[in-house]
Amino acid sequence: MRPESLMMSYGYVPEWSEGAIKPPVFQTSTFVFRSAEEGKEFFAWAYGLKERDPGTPMGLIYSRLNNPDLEILETRLNLWDEAEESAVFSSGMAAISTSLLALVPIGHAVVFSRPIYGGTDLLLETILPERGIVTREFKAGTEPTEVEKICRELKEAGTPCKVILIETPANPTMKLSDIEGLAEVAHRYDALLAVDNTFLGPLFQQPLKHGADLVLYSATKYLGGHSDLVAGVALGSCELVCQVKLYRTILGTMLDPHSAWLLLRSLETAKLRITCSCKNATQIASWLAKHPKVAKVHFPGLLTDERQQEIYDHQCTGPGGMLAFELADAGEKEAFQFLNAVKLIKLAVSLGGTESLVEHPATMTHADVPPDEQEAIGITPALIRLSVGIEHPDDIINCLDYALDQVGAEAEVTTSEK
Repeated sequence: MRPESLMMSYGYVPEWSEGAIKPPVFQTSTFVFRSAEEGKEFFAWAYGLKERDPGTPMGLIYSRLNNPDLEILETRLNLWDEAEESAVFSSGMAAISTSLLALVPIGHAVVFSRPIYGGTDLLLETILPERGIVTREFKAGTEPTEVEKICRELKEAGTPCKVILIETPANPTMKLSDIEGLAEVAHRYDALLAVDNTFLGPLFQQPLKHGADLVLYSATKYLGGHSDLVAGVALGSCELVCQVKLYRTILGTMLDPHSAWLLLRSLETAKLRITCSCKNATQIASWLAKHPKVAKVHFPGLLTDERQQEIYDHQCTGPGGMLAFELADAGEKEAFQFLNAVKLIKLAVSLGGTESLVEHPATMTHADVPPDEQEAIGITPALIRLSVGIEHPDDIINCLDYALDQVGAEAEVTTSEK
């Protein structure tokens, strides 16, 4: 059966919970062993002291290690990306940071695309280097042959690359990176390719099918979809994700049972929500592209670059619900005029919820990136990021139209008065 059908019940047996049609919240810190021998075996499996038959359940010990809600959730999350294993975390940043700490030894390197989510950028630019992990960046959309040069230089310098990390489409410029080409480069240098797939999600892009080793999500966004939880996911092979899970256990970055239960609820409607958001975004992007106060629209469904279109056609099955646009002849002042005038759309960070959200990357989500570096990677003061929700598209357009009308309105009044 297809994932959207399996999201209703896969991985859950009602008979185990008094016949409840939905799994209950297993709000417990610890679990009772049936015998001392069972407890010994469960711990041996949990800490990698003994190999477990993949067909044998892990065994419940303690909710920092595992919990029924998390196990059901991870089983279902595997379906969308056709992954062998997944691990859920307390946030998207917990998924990224735990994965990198698990997979990149001190003295080795992470090569990453930029722009990338602001929190990830700070982790890679500041925190990891302070702790002995080397990082090198490349501009999103850079050809794999150029990224290979970086990997070669690192190897020759004695700091081999262990992970190439990309976010595609890039946040917030929507620039696409070649997953298959970068996977080939990573594997040529005994490295892994990790892909933050938050923007398109598993409906419109499945990185594992194109050679990626690890897929990362902020499940707060489209997978959660209701702006009422914070969570993260890492998916890949059993061997790889089990390494990450060991670090998750020790670092305590596990998701809580209640949030896992909320995510199970959200997955049932994920395809409906994400498909509607994509349909709305396509209509809104086309409208924005014709507006005289909009200089440029960044959206995978409106590509003008031949190479970007080639990448999109190869690895994407839809443009998603995220877009960005630049105001014409504008800076921060005009961008703020627009943001302060939105009504239906909410001025807030995050994305992928049922409601439309708008924000200013240069001063909000990517404020930690120095201004000169922002300009170099396409984050201008006039850039607006829009997460399109599932409201009626005409109402979203009316809201945008009103807000755009307010851009420069004060200056126009002053001129007429003079």
